[in-house]
Amino acid sequence: MMLKIIRKLSKSKKAATAIEYGLIAALIAVAAIAAMTALGESLTTIFYGISSTLSDATPSAL
Repeated sequence: MMLKIIRKLSKSKKAATAIEYGLIAALIAVAAIAAMTALGESLTTIFYGISSTLSDATPSAL
């Protein structure tokens, strides 16, 4: 039964288009995750540097 449904979908142009859109969406998601990961590490370094600079420049209250 499942094989029959898969065969029917493989012959349908709408199903092929939906599969193509799904693959494109998956590719975009992978690219976005990779970009966010790289950017996240860079931002962590930048904010750590800013925090360190501000801590060094701020006189201690005690």
